[in-house]
Amino acid sequence: MTTKERVAWINGKTVPESQATISINDVGFLYGDAVFDTTRTFNKRIFKLKEHLDRFYDSLKYMRIDPGMTKDEMAKVTMDILNANIPLLGPNDDYWVSQRVSRGVRGTGQALKATVVIECHPLPLKERAKSFRDGLQVIIPSVRRTPPESMSPRAKVHNYINMIQGDLEVKSQNPDALAILLDMNGNIAEGLGSNFFIVKDGVLVTPRDQFVLGGISRETAIELAHELNLEVVKQDIDLFDAYTADEAFVTSTSYCICPVSTFNGMKIGSGKTGPVTDRLQKAYSGLVNMDFVAQYQAHL
Repeated sequence: MTTKERVAWINGKTVPESQATISINDVGFLYGDAVFDTTRTFNKRIFKLKEHLDRFYDSLKYMRIDPGMTKDEMAKVTMDILNANIPLLGPNDDYWVSQRVSRGVRGTGQALKATVVIECHPLPLKERAKSFRDGLQVIIPSVRRTPPESMSPRAKVHNYINMIQGDLEVKSQNPDALAILLDMNGNIAEGLGSNFFIVKDGVLVTPRDQFVLGGISRETAIELAHELNLEVVKQDIDLFDAYTADEAFVTSTSYCICPVSTFNGMKIGSGKTGPVTDRLQKAYSGLVNMDFVAQYQAHL
């Protein structure tokens, strides 16, 4: 019988999503003691799974969590779950594809054993479509990004409260805005699942690695910029740099490359997608063999 419900993989079993449950004593739920990673599909094809799993296993090592699976085993199960869920997608839709591992369930009387979840979720294409038409409105909240001295932002862990608080503050002012947090030194860091770039005099600038999660889409944008003979610099970006930028954009798993139209209410450049951002978007679309901007705008 054909199912109309997505499936997920939990601790060795493939189950309907409505039955994909974890214990209330799981420390990932109790304390955020868990690691995850997420890629996406383009035309139902998964993007850079190896690179995402490499980062995932680096995050697991940082957190000292043993998933009980090799990277190759994780990749195989990921593809099995994705292939099982692909028939449920609409013709112009795609998935987020995630792996999640917590340290395990407390109170069993035995050593903690990792909880492993692999799942798919439809991309929010309709909700984010107008960002590709109008550009993102970025606002800086008062909340600062957790400093590396407290917790490395380079590990992709379940504890996102710091960035969620910043996002809540910004959305209370403007529900359509995107929060980008400053680091403790007053330089731009990152947002909820998004890295930040500015363009000045044809040079791309993005924050230094130690203060942000090294996004796979961020690295892809940098690689594409090099192929286009564009200079890329990783350095501190303060508010003056952002206000006076010629262009700005964010990168993320779902957005890929999305232009920023305003920064704290100030128009960036023309307020439209700038020429460098446009070149990078086209190069990214060529890499994935799909016009992701058109995919979003089809949902307007």
